[in-house]
Amino acid sequence: MHNVLITQPVTEENIDWLALREKNVPRGVVTAHSLVVVKAKGSEVWSDEGRRYLDFVGGIGVLNVGHNHPEVVKAVQRQLENVSHACFQVVAYPPYIELAKRLNKVVGKGEDYKSVLFTSGAEAVENAVKIARSYTHRSGIIAFDGAFHGRTLLGCALTGMSQPYKQNFGPFPGDIYRIPYPNAFHGISPEDSLNALDTLFATQTLPERVAAILIEPVQGDGGFLPAPKAFMQALRDLTHKHGILLICDEVQTGFGRTGKMFGFQHSDIVPDLITVAKSLGGGLPISGVVGKAEIMDSPSPGGLGGTYGGNALACAAALAVLDVLENERLLERSVALGQQLEARLLQLADKYACIGEVRGVGFMQAVEIVDYDTGKPDAPLTEKILHCACDAGLLLIKCGLYRNTIRFLAPLVTTDAQLEEAMHIFDIALARGTGRLG
Repeated sequence: MHNVLITQPVTEENIDWLALREKNVPRGVVTAHSLVVVKAKGSEVWSDEGRRYLDFVGGIGVLNVGHNHPEVVKAVQRQLENVSHACFQVVAYPPYIELAKRLNKVVGKGEDYKSVLFTSGAEAVENAVKIARSYTHRSGIIAFDGAFHGRTLLGCALTGMSQPYKQNFGPFPGDIYRIPYPNAFHGISPEDSLNALDTLFATQTLPERVAAILIEPVQGDGGFLPAPKAFMQALRDLTHKHGILLICDEVQTGFGRTGKMFGFQHSDIVPDLITVAKSLGGGLPISGVVGKAEIMDSPSPGGLGGTYGGNALACAAALAVLDVLENERLLERSVALGQQLEARLLQLADKYACIGEVRGVGFMQAVEIVDYDTGKPDAPLTEKILHCACDAGLLLIKCGLYRNTIRFLAPLVTTDAQLEEAMHIFDIALARGTGRLG
C-alpha cells in the first residue's frame, strides 16, 4: 500500500479550502468527497494535506488517458503559444478542422461524415436534437428511463431520473417521451422495452412524428447498464422502418471506455448521429456531434455554434488524446483491465452478499449494492462503502436510479499494481461498510 500521509502539505500555506467552499459555493453543487485536490498524475491525485489517492472516478469518465498525460500537456502548451481562442464562428483555425476530420474518419470509417464541436456533453446532446429535428421536420424525441443527458433544461427533460436532476426546475421542454431501458437485474427485458415503445406509438405519439430515439449504449449515471446487442439492432431496424434517426450518446462510453472506441460498435450497428465529450479532451472541456454529412448539413448557416465550442486549446488536447489512444494501444488495454476488474469484482461478490450484481463492458464496470435480506437497493450502505473507500485512499462514486450502484471509471493507463491496490482497498471498504471489519 502506498497511501501514506506526507508530513509537508502540498499547499504553501494551511488554508481551510473546504470552509471557503462552504461559504462561497452554493449547496446545489455537490462534492462527493470532502477533499481538495492540488496535484494529479495518471490514476493518482494528491490532496492539499499531501495524501495520495487512487482516482477511479477520473473526473466522471473524462480522463481515459489519465490526469495530465504528457502528450496532452505538450499539445496544449504548443497551442497556447499560437491561438488560445478565436471563436470558430469568427475565424477558422487548424485544430478545429483537423479534429473534425479525425472524428469523421474514426466514426464514419470512410463514409461521408461531418462534425461540429461544442463545450459540454449537454450542449452536444441539445444540438444533436436540433439537427435531428431539422433533418426530419419532426419534433418528438424518445429517451429512456434512467438516462442521463445533461443538466440544461432540455438535458433534464431527456434525463430519466427525477432526483436530483429535475427537482423544481420545470416546466421542461415538451415532445419528449420515455420508455424503460433493459435491466435484467430488475426484471426489464429487451422485449419489455420494445413492447413499451409499441405502446407509446399507439397511445402517445405516432412514429412519423418522432425525430429521433436517443440512447446510451451503456447507461452511465443510470447504473452502468449495457444495452443488449439484439436490442440495439432491433432499435436500428425500427428507426430505419419509420424514418426515425438513431442518436447514440457516447459522452461516457466513448474513446475506449468499453474496450472499443465507441459503445455502439459492440452491437454491429451504425447510428445516424453520436454525441461525444468527456474523455475526448483529456481534461479540457470539449464535445461534439458526429454524423452522416447529409444529416449534419440540414441546419441552415448560423443555426449551430457556440462561443467556446471547439476551443483551440481543447481541440489540440483532443488531437493528442486520439494519438495516445492509438499509440499506447489503450483500447486493448481497456479490454485487459476490464477483464481483470470484472474477475476481482466477481470474487468480491462471492465474498459479500451486499453485491447484487457485477456488470459492465470493458473497463466500464460497476457493482450494485443491495440489502442482504430483501435484495432491494441499499443506498445508505452504498454511501457508507464509498466513504470507507475514500478513507482508505480510493475515490469512487455512485450511480443508478436508486443511487445504490458503485461505478469504476479509472483511467485506461492504470497499472496492474494500481488496480490490485484499488481492489484491496475496496475489499476493506466492503468489510467496514458491512460491519465485518471494525
